[in-house]
Amino acid sequence: MLLTRKFSQPWLLALLLSSLFAATPLRAEEPKKESAAPAAEAKKEEAKPAEPAPAAAPAKVDTGDNAWMLVSSALVLMMTAPGLALFYCGLVRKKNVLSTMMHSVFLMGLMSVLWVFYGYSVAFGDGKFFGSPMQFFMLKGVGGEPNATYAATIPHQTFMLFQLMFAIITPALISGAYAERVKFSAMVLFTTLWATFLYFPLAHMVWGNGGLFNWALGGSIPALDFAGGTVVHISAGISALVFALVLGKRKGYPKMPMQPHNLVLSVTGAALLWVGWFGFNAGSALNAGSLASSAFAATHFASAAAALAWAGMEWIQRGKPSALGTISGLVAGLVAITPASGFVTIPSALLIGLAAGVVCYLSVTKLKIALGYDDSLDAFGVHGVGGTLGALLTGIFADAAVNPAIKDTFKVNGVAVDLSGGGGQFVNQAMAAGITIVGSVIGTFIILKVVDAVVGLRVTEEEELQGLDVSLHGEEGYAEDHGGTFIPSSHGASLSGAAGMSVQPADA
Repeated sequence: MLLTRKFSQPWLLALLLSSLFAATPLRAEEPKKESAAPAAEAKKEEAKPAEPAPAAAPAKVDTGDNAWMLVSSALVLMMTAPGLALFYCGLVRKKNVLSTMMHSVFLMGLMSVLWVFYGYSVAFGDGKFFGSPMQFFMLKGVGGEPNATYAATIPHQTFMLFQLMFAIITPALISGAYAERVKFSAMVLFTTLWATFLYFPLAHMVWGNGGLFNWALGGSIPALDFAGGTVVHISAGISALVFALVLGKRKGYPKMPMQPHNLVLSVTGAALLWVGWFGFNAGSALNAGSLASSAFAATHFASAAAALAWAGMEWIQRGKPSALGTISGLVAGLVAITPASGFVTIPSALLIGLAAGVVCYLSVTKLKIALGYDDSLDAFGVHGVGGTLGALLTGIFADAAVNPAIKDTFKVNGVAVDLSGGGGQFVNQAMAAGITIVGSVIGTFIILKVVDAVVGLRVTEEEELQGLDVSLHGEEGYAEDHGGTFIPSSHGASLSGAAGMSVQPADA
């Protein structure tokens, strides 16, 4: 009743309506009405300080992406052990099976510790050739919040762990060249220096913020390397060749037969590498989206094609396809597709795989014999040659329909440059591969000379003939019948040097 009474006077109703029109935006066809009250309100609004722009929403962790990246990290670690450890150990002689596995397993620990102190900081700090060793020293600032520069939907710590697994397997690949004749102390010192002065800076140049080859983050040479064709395979393969040449041939090579002692182990290891490589390549999408699916598919079909190509070459030239040739081919395909996996279609991946199977087969069976070097497990023939081939073919087959970012991300003087396959991008790929090759040759040679001067590179002839399992580690990979029975003991050592076991006569 009060409200009815209040608005029964026409002048009160008119005043209310005029206030409403003043507070509400008028349509264009309606004339503006000036009044003292709105003018006063406008002055009050002008007197208020401007409100700050709302802060950008913080990067948010996507649980699906994070789950995929943690699984991918585990898959890549599995590639080193048991994958590479089994693949390599089955290819050496029985007396060196454990020493060969030790290379992979020990490096899992060594590289992880270096990564914490300065490796991650050098690889992923800011800079052109390498990051500041102190930027992420002891993983300072690497926690649960995303680093939007690298991966906006996963914790920075997850990204760091994923990249660590690449740092672990890369020097382990080199061990295939020096197996059966290198000092363990030399291997440890070499890997420490090689990772410090070659791998960490190369990782930065390819993937780090401002890195020389990083097409997406300010690099000046826009080389496409989705998952490590240059930084992993070319660097490891070329360094393996230099190591083999400096170290020299195994005693008796090539006159003495040095056949793989257990291909069953090698086939098992190769199968694990194939599975783990899905984390290696598809994980490099850094999320669980369609690009990961594309990289996964390209990886699988390239490996399948390369396995058939290598086996087919053997079938044509020798009359029989072998298990060793088939697994060597599948690994060659995985190597070659690594830089291209996030940029090429499935038909292109098949072509890359076929090319890798043929070219790497010829490298291992023809080039190696012609040049006479002893690359024990063909690290150069598969990784060096396959990685270089894959990097170059990426420059031919890269397709913006697969990865649209390559069409407009890289800019010169503010103008977008299309990095799709063609002559221009082939030159970019060749430049990055060439710089990596030259740097790996020079750097590895210098490091080897330093290591040789400090601890010596090679075991003695007696140690080599005895086998590195016993001579360097005091163990045997396969128990021999020494006429006694192993009986648990609280002290002492077995014949193989394992603590807690002693050898007792059979009639004891």
